Amino acid sequence: MVGFPRDFNELQLAQLFAPYGDIELLTIVREKSNGESKGYGFVHMKTEAGAEGAIAALNGQLFGERQMEVRLADEKPVPVQRTATKPRYVPARPAVEQAPKKKRPRLSR
Repeated sequence: MVGFPRDFNELQLAQLFAPYGDIELLTIVREKSNGESKGYGFVHMKTEAGAEGAIAALNGQLFGERQMEVRLADEKPVPVQRTATKPRYVPARPAVEQAPKKKRPRLSR
């Protein structure tokens, strides 16, 4: 949702969306430096019917000087999981020549 007044808090937005269904999660996006609202956020409704009702009722409504835009968020693409990895190239170690082992003399008892 975009375009709500910057002085709206979470409670005011919850009261605005509550008549259309149960709210699962509500987030207002804020500036990192001073915590001031950027004027947009996300509302996760528990049911699709609740989300559609809120969109139908609230999209285009004027709040002060701002017109609210309520829509479904664009879905992020799911990262592709690699099923098989490429074999890693490991260079062969150079053969190291070893000196023949010297046999130790056996001591008798």
